[in-house]
Amino acid sequence: MTYPQIDALGRQAASEIGAVLSTIPQASVESFCGEILGAGTIACFGGGREGLMMRALTMRLMHLGFNAHYVGDMPTPPLGAGDLLIASAGAGGCSTVLAIMQVARHAGARVLIVTAPPAGPAAALADGAVVLQAQTMANEAAGAPSLLPMGSLFEAAQLVLFDLVSIMLRERTGQTAGEMSARHTNLE
Repeated sequence: MTYPQIDALGRQAASEIGAVLSTIPQASVESFCGEILGAGTIACFGGGREGLMMRALTMRLMHLGFNAHYVGDMPTPPLGAGDLLIASAGAGGCSTVLAIMQVARHAGARVLIVTAPPAGPAAALADGAVVLQAQTMANEAAGAPSLLPMGSLFEAAQLVLFDLVSIMLRERTGQTAGEMSARHTNLE
C-alpha cells in the first residue's frame, strides 16, 4: 500500500484554505480590526479545536500589546462597556458560545463572531461577523467535501486569517515583528 504524496495533499489543502480566505470581504476584516483597535479588554472564546484557534488569536493579540485573554482561563478579567468578546461558532452557534455571547452583551461589551453560516444564531446575536465559507463538522455531508477532515478547513482558515489580521494590526499600529517577538514569553 502506498500513501498519497504529501506535497500534493499540501497543495490541495493550501488551495482550499486560500479559496475560503478569498471569499471574505475586505470591509468585514477591516471592521474586525477596527473593533480590536477600539477595545479595552479583549476576551476570545471557542469550543473544541476552534478554541485552539481562538487561543492562537489571543496570543497574537497579546504579542501586539493588546489586553487579550481567553475565556475560562483564571486571570481573565470581567468584560464591560468598551470591551470586546471575539467568539468562534463554525457551525453557527452551540449553546456554550451563545451563552457566553449573551453574558458579554449584558455586561455592555461588544461581540464579534467568526462563523460559517452568515444567518446562524451566533451571527444574529453578534455586533459583527467574519464569515468563513468553509466546511465545518455541521455541514460535512453537504456540498463538495474538503480534503481536510471533520471541519478542519474552517479551523485552518481561522488560523491563517488570524495571523493575517495580526499583520494588518501590526501595520496599522506601526509595530515591527521584533516588537511583537519581544512580548513573547521567555519561560520556554
